[in-house]
Amino acid sequence: MKYQSQKVALAYFLVAMALFLIQVLGGLLAGWIYVSPNTLSELVPFNIVRMLHTNSLVVWLLLGFFGAGYFIIPEESERELYSPKLAYLQLIILVVGTLGVVVTYLFNLFEGHWLLGQTGREFLEQPNWVKAGIVVAALMFLFNVTMTVLQGKKTAIANILLLGLWALALLFLFAFYNPENLVLDKMYWWYVIHLWVEGVWELIMASILAFLMLKLTGVDREIVEKWLYVIVATALFSGLLGTGHHYYWIGTPGYWQWIGSIFSAMEIIPFFAMMSFAFVMVWKGRRDHPNKAALLWSLGCGVLAFFGAGVWGFLHTLHGVNYYTHGTQITAAHGHLAFFGAYVALNIAMFSYAMPLLLKRDPYNQVLNMASFWLMSGGMVFMTFSLTFAGTVQTHMQRVVGDYFMEVQDTLAIFYWMRFGSGVAVVLGVVLFLYAILVPRKEIISGTKTTPAE
Repeated sequence: MKYQSQKVALAYFLVAMALFLIQVLGGLLAGWIYVSPNTLSELVPFNIVRMLHTNSLVVWLLLGFFGAGYFIIPEESERELYSPKLAYLQLIILVVGTLGVVVTYLFNLFEGHWLLGQTGREFLEQPNWVKAGIVVAALMFLFNVTMTVLQGKKTAIANILLLGLWALALLFLFAFYNPENLVLDKMYWWYVIHLWVEGVWELIMASILAFLMLKLTGVDREIVEKWLYVIVATALFSGLLGTGHHYYWIGTPGYWQWIGSIFSAMEIIPFFAMMSFAFVMVWKGRRDHPNKAALLWSLGCGVLAFFGAGVWGFLHTLHGVNYYTHGTQITAAHGHLAFFGAYVALNIAMFSYAMPLLLKRDPYNQVLNMASFWLMSGGMVFMTFSLTFAGTVQTHMQRVVGDYFMEVQDTLAIFYWMRFGSGVAVVLGVVLFLYAILVPRKEIISGTKTTPAE
């Protein structure tokens, strides 16, 4: 760690990891409700559990991105962060907002109130006062990192990271627009949901991955930046009009079926490029970096993102296929592996690289960290296959044969049990990762290993 203000990232990473644990525990509870539907049905209904699971996912990923920004920007700009105090204030706002969301959801407070009650739009259920707090926090972040970059060195990694984060904040403004017309509502809703995860988040992913490859492999910056520009160009080209694959069946004109099919089929390209980029950088690399766990997570991020977001997304993105599969467990299979591969693994790779430097511990328990990678990734892959088979059966029975929904759900019970078992593996992997990162090894405590490797 070269700059003192990079310590700001530590607070973000710790809060993100706490929410990560809460998120997977919520997912495990949701998975159990699938096999035992009456569990906590009166105390905490399934829709609340699901909201907490998905919202905590988005929040901890964003906290990871913000923390990564505060770690990367000073190093890329070769100067201290513009205002560490502003960064801590931003974190406090986000934590207060998160607690407000949890309390509002659990106790259904202020139901129907335009400002204080939940708004009911999937993934954007947060009360409007929390949404406003998110905007304020995002603007504070953007002011902080933009001023740092403007006063320091400009690099492709910093510029693209800033572009992604600025677009993330601006697109979130559509969360406030909730028209009465359901078609318009869904159109603008996807401006946030799709253009985040299949647009600007890909820019953030590419820039963070580029930074990690630069540090872990020692490849020349010029080579890394050339790859970065190609990835960003393909991500924007395919992702923007790829939004059309959400417009197939919501009442929009029929031309969206062709636009969505063509451009969303291309969305596999940037993920293939990112996977190739990671492996080529390691192959060309001349540095034997001691942090093997961070390198494993970086490579795993590229591979799992390609299969989860790319291949599994392509499986049901063409409108002729999507007509039968949309809203089935195939969507859930794609969503789980895509989020895990593209963004969860990315944040964990960043944690694995930065935390030993921030905590001044090296080597940390890399064996446990790498074991957690295989446990989490194996569990998530098994979950994806379980849900894919469940979705295939569901599509045939429900959409082709026309069986009743609940009869189909009873048939899928075996797959839900498999999904729950894989969820247990993922949670164990998360606990193992947190232990590996946060609990110092005995030789470090005794003082024999104290100096982190850059």
